[in-house]
Amino acid sequence: MHFYNLIKELSSVNKIKLFVDMDGVIASYDFGKPLDFKMKRPLNTNIEVLRKVSLLENVELFILSVCRKNYQIEEKSEWLDKNAPFFKKENRYILSKESMLDISSANMKLHFLKNYETIDKIVLVDDDNKVLSTISNELDNIILLQDSELID
Repeated sequence: MHFYNLIKELSSVNKIKLFVDMDGVIASYDFGKPLDFKMKRPLNTNIEVLRKVSLLENVELFILSVCRKNYQIEEKSEWLDKNAPFFKKENRYILSKESMLDISSANMKLHFLKNYETIDKIVLVDDDNKVLSTISNELDNIILLQDSELID
């Protein structure tokens, strides 16, 4: 309930745009099988917390995820359709490294979020410390949360 209550409190005074990473946050991340997204195990406890948060007024939920290959964009979207359909299709931002070869995942997410920085209140939930660190050094108006905040 901690995460839910935190977002509920924030959304009582601000409109919230809540961006959620996929790998390691709502889907298991197996370092040995990074390209087999269709078979990723859903992290149901985290998904359920986010489903409840999606029902709050003033909260708009987004996926912000990175994949290695362009074809994985569709795989991740299909996985969301099956396991977390409350993430609206128009709010799914799955960025491919294949399209941006020389940019790290952290910088891809940073550049994406810069477009939202002045709009509403931004919250990002991610499991990658490099992503969180890079963004915290560059953006001021953002709340960064480790994936562990989803678990009570």
